[in-house]
Amino acid sequence: MCKSKTNPVLSRMTELIKEIYHADIAYYKYDCPVITDREYDMLYQELKELEESAGIVMSGSPTQSTPGVILEGLQEVEHTKPMLSADKTKSIDDVIRFAKGQPVLVSWKLDGLTLVLRYDNGELQQAITRGAEGRIGEDVTHTVRKMMNVPLQIPYTEPFEVRGEGVVLWENFKKLNDTLEEPYSHPRNLAAGSVRKLDASLVKDRFLEFIAFEMVSDHDSLTMKHQQLQLLAQNGFSVVHHLPVSGDATPEQIHAAINFYNPTESPYPVDGLIIEYDDIAYGKSLGATGHHENRLLAYKWEDQVYETTFLGLEPTTTKSGMVSLTALMEPVEIDGVMVSRAYLHNLIIIKSLELGIGDTVTVYRANMVIPQIANNLTRSGTLQLPDKCPCCGSELVEKQTAGGTCQLYCTEEACPAQLMRRFVHFCEKTRMNIEGLSEATLQKFISKGWLQSFGDLYKIKQYEQDIVTTEGFGQKSFDRLYKAIERSRDCTLNQFIAGLGIHTIGRTAGRALNQYFKGDWDAFEQAIKDRFDFTRLNDFGPIMHEQIYSWYQNPREEALWRPALPYMNFKKENTIMTNSKDNPFTGKSIVATGKLENYTRDEIQAKLYSLGAKPASSVSKKTDYLIVGENAGSKLTKAQELGVQVLTESEFEQMLA
Repeated sequence: MCKSKTNPVLSRMTELIKEIYHADIAYYKYDCPVITDREYDMLYQELKELEESAGIVMSGSPTQSTPGVILEGLQEVEHTKPMLSADKTKSIDDVIRFAKGQPVLVSWKLDGLTLVLRYDNGELQQAITRGAEGRIGEDVTHTVRKMMNVPLQIPYTEPFEVRGEGVVLWENFKKLNDTLEEPYSHPRNLAAGSVRKLDASLVKDRFLEFIAFEMVSDHDSLTMKHQQLQLLAQNGFSVVHHLPVSGDATPEQIHAAINFYNPTESPYPVDGLIIEYDDIAYGKSLGATGHHENRLLAYKWEDQVYETTFLGLEPTTTKSGMVSLTALMEPVEIDGVMVSRAYLHNLIIIKSLELGIGDTVTVYRANMVIPQIANNLTRSGTLQLPDKCPCCGSELVEKQTAGGTCQLYCTEEACPAQLMRRFVHFCEKTRMNIEGLSEATLQKFISKGWLQSFGDLYKIKQYEQDIVTTEGFGQKSFDRLYKAIERSRDCTLNQFIAGLGIHTIGRTAGRALNQYFKGDWDAFEQAIKDRFDFTRLNDFGPIMHEQIYSWYQNPREEALWRPALPYMNFKKENTIMTNSKDNPFTGKSIVATGKLENYTRDEIQAKLYSLGAKPASSVSKKTDYLIVGENAGSKLTKAQELGVQVLTESEFEQMLA
C-alpha cells in the first residue's frame, strides 16, 4: 500500500468534521444528542482555527453550512481534456504484459459518478460531470459543494483540475435506501441521481463522498503519478487506495498485487481495478485511441457464471406503490454463498431475458457482490409479468422512475401494502418511536381492519381482547404496546411531521419546521392555509415547498393523518440547561444505556439537559454516572472496570427526589 506522510493537521480536521457531522445527524435527524452543546462548540472552534492555519476548508465542514442552491437547469461545460476510458481486460496475463519493465500503480476502479473539479487561487471554481463521450459535461458545482468531503478552499493556489469519483459507502447506501420512497438499485445510481439534482438542499443528507484519482493539469515538478496523489492528499482530498508495483516485479508479485484487492471487502462499490504507469511522461508518450488512453488498463474480475433453474417472480408492493420484482431460482453456490434470489430492477431487462418458469438461466455475483441473472439459455418467453397488485389486486401500470428505470406501480392509493408501509414509517424509532409494531404485526392489524388511519393507533385498546388472543401476542405484549402508543402522544412537532411521510420532508426538515413554528402544529397548519413560502427556511427548496402543499391538499393523505391530531400533545423541546444546583446531577457527565422503563433515548437525553447535566454517548474516566436499563451490555462492564457509579432507573429517580 502506498502511503504518503500523514499530515496531522489534516487528520485532525477530518476527525473533527466526522465527529461534528455525526453529532449533527444524531441531534437533527434522530433527536438523540451524543455530546453537549459546550462540547460541540469546542469541536467547532478547534476546527475553525485549524482551517485558518492550514488554509484548507472542506465541503463537509460545519463552518461552511449554507442554504442550498436551486437551478432551473444544468449548464453544459466543455472539458479542457477529453475524459477517455481505459482499455479493459479480464486476463491477469494481459496485466503482466502491460506492467512488464515499468513501475505501475494498482488502485480500485470505483463505481460511481466521475467528476472533474476545477480550482483557482485555492478556491473551488467549478464541478463538472463526465457527460457525453467525456467531452461535454454538466455543471454540478451547486450540489458538489454539499458533498461530505470536497475541499472548497486549499493552500495550493495554482490553477489545476482534479478527477475523481462521486461515491456512496455500501453501509450508507443501505441505510439511506430504506428511507426513500423510490429506492435506487445501486449506489452508482444514487450518486448520479443526487449530484445532478437541481435543488442542492436535497443532496445534503445523502452521504456523497468524492474520492480523487488523478490530477488533470500538467505540473513539471510532479513527474510520477504517486506524487500527484500525495499532493492531493496533502491538500485535503480523499485519495483512492493505491498500491505501487516496481518495474522489475515478477509475475507472482503482480498476481499478489491484484489479489490484494478483494471487491467483497471494499467499503465502496467497485467494478474492477485500474493499472496505470507511474511515470507520467512515459504514459503520455503512448498516446490514446478515440476510446481509451494507452497509459491505463482496467482489470475486470472474471464473473464466474453458474447454471440454475428459474422458478418465477416474487412481487412486493412498496409504500410508494412501486412493485419490486425478485427472481426466484433453485439455490446455487457462488463464491461460497448460496444464491436463490436476484433483484430484477428494470422491466426492460426482464423482458429482454424472455424468461419462463423452468428455464435454465446463468447467474453470477456482479463484482463478487450482487447476484444477477447473466443470461437465459432456454428463452421460452412464457413468463407473464404481474398485472395485478400482489396486495390489493388493483391494476399495475408501467412508469419511469426518478432513478431512470422502468417499473410496475400499483394504481390504488389505498392499497394495504402502501398503508402498512406508511404505518411502519410513522412508528419508526426515529419518528414516533412506537415499539412493538413490526411489519408483521401491522400487517395483521391492518388486514383485520383495526388500523385505517394513524388515529386508530390511539384507539387500539378497544381491540385488546382480540389482540391478546392473536398468535404471537399476549397480555404482556399488548400492555407494552399500549404503553408505547400512549407515550408517543407526547411528541415534538418534528417527530410527528417526519412520521407523516411527506415526500422530501424528513427529520432534518421537520426540525426546521419545529424551530420556526416553535413546536406549534396549529401555527404550521395556519401557515399552509395562508400560503406561507417555505423556501424562506434554510435548506428548503421549491420542490420541498410544493410537496408540503401537495400533501396537505390530498384528501387521502388527510384521512390518514388528521384523525391522529386530537391525541397529540405537542411538546416544545427544552435544550436549555438549567443553572439550578438543587440536584446532584448538575455539571455531571452522565451516560444512559439499555432499555429504560420510563424514558425513550430522546426523553432521557432531554431530562439530563434540563438538570444541567452533560449527557454523553460513551463511558470514560470522565463519566460521573451510568444509568442502566435492561440489556445494558458493554457500557456497564466498562463502567464497572473504571469504577464509575452505576444507577438503576429507580435510583436515578430517588436521587432526583
